[in-house]
Amino acid sequence: MEMKRIEAETLEEAYSKAAKELSCSVTEINYEIVQHPSVGMMGLFKKSAIIIAVKKVVESAVHSGNNEKKESIKSKNSSITITPKKSEKADGGNQPELEKEKITEIESTVEAEKSLESNFNAISTVIEDKDAIVDSFFNNEEKKTEAKKTEIKKVQDDTSKSVESLEFDDDRDSPENRELSIEIENKLKKLIEAGCFEVDTVEVDVFNGIAHIFVDGEDAALLIGKEGYRYNALSYMLFNWINSSYDLYIKLEIAEFIQTQEEMIDNYLKPIAEHILEHGRGKTKPLDGILVQIALEKLRAMFPNKYIAIKTGKDGKKFILINNFNSQKNN
Repeated sequence: MEMKRIEAETLEEAYSKAAKELSCSVTEINYEIVQHPSVGMMGLFKKSAIIIAVKKVVESAVHSGNNEKKESIKSKNSSITITPKKSEKADGGNQPELEKEKITEIESTVEAEKSLESNFNAISTVIEDKDAIVDSFFNNEEKKTEAKKTEIKKVQDDTSKSVESLEFDDDRDSPENRELSIEIENKLKKLIEAGCFEVDTVEVDVFNGIAHIFVDGEDAALLIGKEGYRYNALSYMLFNWINSSYDLYIKLEIAEFIQTQEEMIDNYLKPIAEHILEHGRGKTKPLDGILVQIALEKLRAMFPNKYIAIKTGKDGKKFILINNFNSQKNN
């Protein structure tokens, strides 16, 4: 039984294309949706519709043919009669031989009809077996899809729990970190004031080896800049200062810029996570500025048992590599 893998922009186009390739109407195909179409986000991550289609097997014709053959066998058998044996005197002594020949002919006819009936039964069994194989194929695909969805949901739940634990498991109340927070905050306020930006909120919290910086005010959008170019420059400058002076990493939030970036990274990482679950490895596209750090934290929370690191390509752009620990030397 021929199966076709069809890919199109929409499911309707996929059904129509499948019917055309299988030389039948749309109502005469069985199909399984492998991938639903998606328009993506801003032209990215667009997905086409993918189905697996087979032409329906019309069993009624075969069964009706079996019934007709069986009825024909019955009618032929019922039409055959055996003439009672007559005396040898009436036919000159040849009657027994004629009756033996007729009986032999009847037996061969019956055997032929039985063989024909068994052949039709065998054909029906083969067709039913093929239908069972097709049904089991679709059932297995459904089970695989459900298992993958369950595993992805588990990874997402584990990620949420990991993020929540990171938010509350910190050492910001230690005297050393409180002193560092106040010192960095005061210096940062002077730096921003010197830049002539209208900012009314500057807060710094130091914990877990990271200086968490929050800035907000009337000129917050100016600090971020078009497509975040000023944000990246400010983040780079603050990191060089704070890391060299206090041996801390930084996480800079201006208004709700980071929150928006995290939501975008969450959507981007969903197909990456599916690929990693299926193949055991993967990598991201080149990412800019803070996006690399956000993606790194989220992937490490999703896959704590894998080797995850930032790599730099030949063009100088950074991306994240996800692999198994035992194969990191090969990459």
